[in-house]
Amino acid sequence: MNFQQLELISPILRAVTEEGYNTPTPIQQQAIPYILQHKDVLGCAQTGTGKTAAFAIPILQLLSQKANNGKGIRSLILTPTRELALQIDENFKAYGRYLGLKHTAIFGGVPQGRQVTAIKNGLDILIATPGRLQDLMQQGYIDLSQIEIFVLDEADRMLDMGFVREVKKIVSRIPVKRQTLFFSATMPDEIRSLANTILRSPVEVKVTPVSSTAKRINQSVCFVEKSDKTKLLVTILSDRTITRSLVFTRTKHGADKLVKQLANTGIYAAAIHGNKSQNARQRALADFKSSRIRVLVATDIAARGIDIDDLPHVVNYELPEVPETYVHRIGRTGRAGAEGVAVSFCDAEERSDLKSIQKLIGFTVPELKVQTAPTIRRNSRMI
Repeated sequence: MNFQQLELISPILRAVTEEGYNTPTPIQQQAIPYILQHKDVLGCAQTGTGKTAAFAIPILQLLSQKANNGKGIRSLILTPTRELALQIDENFKAYGRYLGLKHTAIFGGVPQGRQVTAIKNGLDILIATPGRLQDLMQQGYIDLSQIEIFVLDEADRMLDMGFVREVKKIVSRIPVKRQTLFFSATMPDEIRSLANTILRSPVEVKVTPVSSTAKRINQSVCFVEKSDKTKLLVTILSDRTITRSLVFTRTKHGADKLVKQLANTGIYAAAIHGNKSQNARQRALADFKSSRIRVLVATDIAARGIDIDDLPHVVNYELPEVPETYVHRIGRTGRAGAEGVAVSFCDAEERSDLKSIQKLIGFTVPELKVQTAPTIRRNSRMI
């Protein structure tokens, strides 16, 4: 199947072709026709499957076929993090470049002035995080009474971050008569229960179950003492063929500490997590994408919105406590047909976490033995 077979209008076809899209992904093949038929959709698809295009493309087509006539915001996309909001906004810009529809992203962590100005100038599509959306609604800047299409993206992450109450409040402010698109990487009972409260006779589409990991990702585990993890990481990163590496820690403090430890060895990295300002997070991500730095240290919540086409290497400096998170983490590499490498560090306290991960993915991750350097080099530039 190609995009022409999805009965897309020519301005969108032109835009997606310029983006280099030829064949729609499975989630796009399944979801786009139903959305164009104005059906509610319950989608289960993990990161890297083309989910954003699966809802952005048909939303652009549906809204372009009806004039706004000053009705206000017609589509709301609710997403849990700033990075995801920006990423989704960039996708709407790319796919809708020939349509003239207005859209913007609003999120916390930055002054609201520019966001308020964009809203006052008129919008068709609003991409928002729950906190900033509720804040601007309370200030009287946002009216959701004309919403025609509502998207709840990354619903499981919303649950993890404690946003369910906010989501329900926001849903209560949008019209009952609407089209709703609900996407989640996992579908536990709590998420399905939430979906049942906001969807009407939805079509369910499901691709790439969360328990599966891409075959093109070379996975391995290094058994290591907790105190030796930094030394092991330095040894691995000394391989100059690793052009970029995304390193995961469990906590914000752990991410900042690791960046400092790496700097002491001459490896210059940046951290990205919830305590960083939006400008600092965007700067770190831009430096990483442009290879000004080789290493980005991230927590799971911040990393959920990182979208990098060419990311060859992922390191789990600390294993996640939730097995599904492992699949999301390593799914950052090996995308778009490329090969990827995912290395996990496992200390004695994390053995049970590794067993849970291996049970989920259905195989034993092979061990990688690395001969670490006897000492960590200091003040030697290794970027």
